[in-house]
Amino acid sequence: MNETTNVIEMRHIVKDFNGFKANDDINLTLKQGEILALLGENGAGKSTLMSILSGLMMPTAGEIKVRGQEVAVKNPTVAKDLGIGMVHQHFMLMDSFTVLENIILGHEPSHGPKLDFTKAKQEIEALSDCYNLNVDPLKKVSEITVAQQQRVEILKILYRGADIMIFDEPTAVLTPQEITEFIQILKELAAEGKSIILITHKLEEIKRTADEVTVIRAGQSVGTFKVKEVSDNRLAELMVGRHVNMQLDKPSTELGQTMLKVDKLKVKNRQAVWALKGLSFDLRGGEILGVAGIDGNGQDELVRALTGLQHVDSGHVIIADQDMTNQNVRKITSSGVAHIPADRQKYGLILPFSVAANLSLQTYYQAPFSKYNVMHHEVINKFADDLIDQYDIRTKGSAEPVGDLSGGNQQKVIIARELSRDSNLIIAFQPTRGLDVGAIEYIHQQLLLERAKGKAILLVSYELDEIMQLSDRIIVLHDGTISGEVKPEETSDEELGLLMTGFKKEGTTLA
Repeated sequence: MNETTNVIEMRHIVKDFNGFKANDDINLTLKQGEILALLGENGAGKSTLMSILSGLMMPTAGEIKVRGQEVAVKNPTVAKDLGIGMVHQHFMLMDSFTVLENIILGHEPSHGPKLDFTKAKQEIEALSDCYNLNVDPLKKVSEITVAQQQRVEILKILYRGADIMIFDEPTAVLTPQEITEFIQILKELAAEGKSIILITHKLEEIKRTADEVTVIRAGQSVGTFKVKEVSDNRLAELMVGRHVNMQLDKPSTELGQTMLKVDKLKVKNRQAVWALKGLSFDLRGGEILGVAGIDGNGQDELVRALTGLQHVDSGHVIIADQDMTNQNVRKITSSGVAHIPADRQKYGLILPFSVAANLSLQTYYQAPFSKYNVMHHEVINKFADDLIDQYDIRTKGSAEPVGDLSGGNQQKVIIARELSRDSNLIIAFQPTRGLDVGAIEYIHQQLLLERAKGKAILLVSYELDEIMQLSDRIIVLHDGTISGEVKPEETSDEELGLLMTGFKKEGTTLA
């Protein structure tokens, strides 16, 4: 088979959900040894198309050819037998199982009547070493970081022998260094003859990684282009159907009172190890304080401690002159704190509940949504409809279960709910994770509008571009301490990278 052989051909694919066409006559071709980017807005139908290819859904119409042969990919087992493996945006791992158990689940090697865990461990460690996907195979998934869970998912499809590999937003939780390593892994896989489909919203990532890009919009094919021959601006326009402003206008603001004071904060992680080691910083109204750092250096524990989700061992959290240390979530949010969590499905949404119910989660017990402990569903539904329009949430309606929405539209539900509450302190952890460039542009503008209103915004993000564009000041976390504080106009990606690895900037107060 030569390098120009088509390993995947999807022709005239239609997926109809009771009259709603998530895929409407889409075509896609993947060649052997190629990295093909799949680009489209949130809800454009990318994940649906790949779910069809990976056997999670059957198409309503159209045909699929794998290596020239027409096939019916009826389920994931058929896809696996065809050499197709997919890493989903929301990981499909069992928290209570070890890394090893998750990887071999359903494909357990045996030695006579017994499972051969020794052999499996050796094979996984060999794959881990080969592709620089270091993760302890004996740790439970609940004990490892999100970035490490990403590696487990990649190891899982490698272990099962996939040579057609689909990645859905694979770098959403990775640091710049990890992204560079991941891209190198993809290129090495492609050089070995594996064929890769990369679903991503990151235009720079497409430029660095892919050979070709297929753009879909509103469930339909827009076209396939050679990456070297199309600009970022053109790709953005093809994706959203309008001009996208790639540069932010960030006017100066007048600083207000201190809205958040973190004083010598010490917090342990789930393994009873110190995650925050005497952290101190202030945040004033009218500014955005960016928190940069490699995943696992205290960001999770900081946000959880600030929002009442985790116990503070010592130190204080002062919000608008009130000591909120170890107060419950309801009291903290009611005091004027908005929280956009990093894990939207675990902490941000109740997936079986409707879009309307999720949009009112923080306010359903207050007027005008409730009176005398009776909820006013008419008011709640009207409120939801207004936010759906304002934030362009792609849904069949406010009664649709939020779990049925695409990942990006689930994120928009959280953004809409939190920013609509007129809070004085906004804690935003990975606020644009999984969003397309049009939605990112909108969310960034909304955060800047909140800043202009005098709100204080704590922005925790693994996207250095986002940190650099939005922040007025940046603190870098390393090993539970602040390794440096810089201004975006006075620093560089290189300096931030050094600080993220533990280099201490002169004059930094660590406690």
